[in-house]
This record gives sequence, C-alpha cells and structure tokens, in this order.
Amino acid sequence: MAVTDEAIEKIKGMIVSGALRPGDRLPKESELAAGLGLSRNSLREAVRALSLIRILDVRQGDGTYVTSLDPQLLLEALSFVVDFHRDDTVLEFLAVRRILEPAATAMAAARIGERQLDALTARLDGLGDDPSVEVLVACDLEFHRDIVRAAGNSVLCSLLDGLSGPTTRARIWRGLTQEDAVSRTLHEHRAILAALRDRDAEAARSWATVHIASVEHWLRSAL
Repeated sequence: MAVTDEAIEKIKGMIVSGALRPGDRLPKESELAAGLGLSRNSLREAVRALSLIRILDVRQGDGTYVTSLDPQLLLEALSFVVDFHRDDTVLEFLAVRRILEPAATAMAAARIGERQLDALTARLDGLGDDPSVEVLVACDLEFHRDIVRAAGNSVLCSLLDGLSGPTTRARIWRGLTQEDAVSRTLHEHRAILAALRDRDAEAARSWATVHIASVEHWLRSAL
C-alpha cells in the first residue's frame, strides 16, 4: 500500500472508531504523525486528499477539523465525478435513476404534506399546456427533487441530485426531437402527483418508473 493510502486508512480508522468525531479538531501535525507512525509528509498528503472529499476541513491558521460528515456534503464528491461522464454513459445513469427514484417516490407517498402537494400542483399548472422544452426540463428537475426530499432520506436525496445532471441534456434533446415528449411528460407528472395525493405508494412507484423508462427507451432508439 502506498504511504499516503496508509495514512488515509489510519485517519479513516480514527473517524470510524469514534476516536475522532464530527467537528473534532485533529491533534497537531507532529503529534498525530508520531501517534500514527507516519511521516509528516505522508500525513499532509492524506489530509489534503481527505479535505478534497469533504471528510476533513483545513482552516488556515486554525487547524484541521473533521467535517459534519453530513451525507449531502460527502456526496459532493460524487457530483464532481459525475460531471466527467461521457455521453455513452447517460443510459447507465438513467438505469440507476430508474432503480432509485421510483423507490423514493413511493416513500414520499406516505410522508409528503398537503402544502407540498399544493406547491407541486401550482408549479405544474403554471407551466400551461405547451411550455418550452427548457422550461419544462427545469421544472422536471425541481419537481422530482421536491418529491425525493419529501421521502425523508438525505442520502437518497443527495445521490439522486448528483445523478440527475448527466440526464438533463438527454431530456432536452428528447423534448426537441420527439413529437409528443412535452405532453407525455406533463401527463406523467400529473399521474405521479395524483398517486401521491391518493397516498398510493405503488401507483407513485409505477408512474415514476414509466416516466424515467420513457426517456431511457427514447434514448436507446436515438443512439
């Protein structure tokens, strides 16, 4: 194992074991290096790497701290990696969304409040019957994000938020080239919303699956 990797593993071990907790300040560099049996240089590299993925927070002139380890913060690294996707992997992102998002939508059926449902309805009504593709896709992102938030699982919410970006261009492309894409999307959104109002988790799951699968099916035929 590379020296830096060993240093990362040792710091990770301290966090996992509870020796270092969220918000804790790390011991001074010399003390920590001696305690872990590491060189100060390898420790420094490990701290730099762990700060990039939001495990550690290096504060100039103050020290190094363990972050909150909040899922949304940690999954920022996923969003960074996702930004480097290739066009030929969009189908794979859609496949993952088709697994996770219907489950989140079903979870939301039991938890979403009437005020949230009214806000979603108002947003759909505000689009009218013939919105532009760009406006519809922006609304689509917010529509699903609000529903996933209502599921009450911050990890699931962060994962789906990170995965939605690579499929945005495909959804715009579909809207511009498939004749009934806009009307079909509006219909599917209203069906999902109706299922949520009825507190019908399985119908909400099914309509969310249909909604994502329709984009996936179109993209397979278009590639």
